[in-house]
Amino acid sequence: MTVHLTRIDEIAILTLDRPEALNALSFSLLRDLAAALDEIAGSDVRALLITGAGARAFCAGADIRELMGRSLQAAREGAAYGQATFAKLDSLPMPSIALVNGYAFGGGLELALACSFRIAAPTAKLGLPEIKLGLIPGYGGTQRLPRLIGEARALDMILTGRTVAAAEALAIGLVSRVAEGDLVEAGKSFAREMTGYSLPALRLARDAVHRGLQTTLHEGLAIEADLNTLAFQTADAAEGMAAFLEKRKPVFRDR
Repeated sequence: MTVHLTRIDEIAILTLDRPEALNALSFSLLRDLAAALDEIAGSDVRALLITGAGARAFCAGADIRELMGRSLQAAREGAAYGQATFAKLDSLPMPSIALVNGYAFGGGLELALACSFRIAAPTAKLGLPEIKLGLIPGYGGTQRLPRLIGEARALDMILTGRTVAAAEALAIGLVSRVAEGDLVEAGKSFAREMTGYSLPALRLARDAVHRGLQTTLHEGLAIEADLNTLAFQTADAAEGMAAFLEKRKPVFRDR
């Protein structure tokens, strides 16, 4: 297997395991990743951390040797499969956090962009270098990156193919935090700022943000009102409000 899934209490850790290839996204790895995300979706974990094996790379991108000499149909199907695999992260009920422990290039950065959050090591390097190969990103980079950091900054990265260091990535909002020390421990600590909350509420909040970004402010506010109303119908909302009035810690049951 090119992907390994472990669990620490309520947190799942998914490790890309091709360190000899800087965890490059072979088609085999993509299939293993899709299967692992399906397994996580059906589990009771409350947060997902994604990292890469070894000290050098989170994921250095696509496996270029596998991309050469393909037909137009095969190229289109490959892009669609990569996009569909990464889109599984959007549908997870729990938040996902990419732990960028080194290089995150091309498809590796696109995988990180599909996560809810990104935490980088101080030595992390991020970029979409496809333009240097006469290509463009195909696993969501041209769509997710501008939504995250804005059109001008995204075009700067995509059209130059330049590498962004951790400090700049933090400054432009490409990563949420830069963490010294053990990155997995930093990811677990960050995840636990959310894992005690209601999963339905976390999911509805993410949906409100994601869906609102695709439309006008007026329509986004209507989406927020609808999802806010749904949140009020959950047992967790009743528990949360009762606990507030009773001055105790709520016990959420994800219902």
